Amino acid sequence: MTDHRIAADSADLFVVEDGRAADPALLLFSGARCTTEMWTPVMGPLAARFHVVRFDIRGTGHSVARADAVYGLDRYADDAAVVLDTLEIPRALVWGMAFGARVALAFASRHPEKVVGLALYDASVEPPDPGAQREGAAAAARRRAELGLRDPTRDPAWFAHDDEETLRRSLAVAYQDPDHSRYAEGIAVPVLIATGDYDPNLEPSRRLADRIEGAELTVLEAVGHGSVLARPELCAEVFLEFVDRRCLGTSG
Repeated sequence: MTDHRIAADSADLFVVEDGRAADPALLLFSGARCTTEMWTPVMGPLAARFHVVRFDIRGTGHSVARADAVYGLDRYADDAAVVLDTLEIPRALVWGMAFGARVALAFASRHPEKVVGLALYDASVEPPDPGAQREGAAAAARRRAELGLRDPTRDPAWFAHDDEETLRRSLAVAYQDPDHSRYAEGIAVPVLIATGDYDPNLEPSRRLADRIEGAELTVLEAVGHGSVLARPELCAEVFLEFVDRRCLGTSG
């Protein structure tokens, strides 16, 4: 693992790379209030096969947003393009979770030439319902306990931010216009939408899958909002099967 900073229009982005540069590139977008560290539970199988790139969006985690910084999904998508260009990565697989799925979809919409395939977990382009998300996550946790599934221990680093004020701005501005359906128009790469059976975003995910031609929907068992944090092994398994079958043309 290596980390460094990349400058992007009034921001200094904290970027982490894993895996080998010669492998297919994979760009990750984290959930709301999460940092690049949230992907640690799935990094083993991902780094074994991909050149994995993850970064904290401006104002979150270890990324710095200066006083004149602009926020919003368009800006975050363009920041991602700057990251890939700086690293000399022409195209990448893209995987985002929850809020990160919104950013990933915006990236695919604004920079389609850079996207090989798109995985949107806990996905919605509609206004969020945080209360329902919390209730669903709690119900899913109870269901996992009934099934004998152990939840990963949550590392505080997954949610550690250097500046709480810019964190608030980075999320609030994006939700001032919470209808992000415009980003679903014209997506022409393979798309996986994977959402938990206890996530209130499941019905919005179904509607999103209907909007994107050729998109496929997978329902994740005993999972609420925050799928990768709850069942990382299942999430990675579903992602890798999709990539092998529809993006890389391999079978193992």
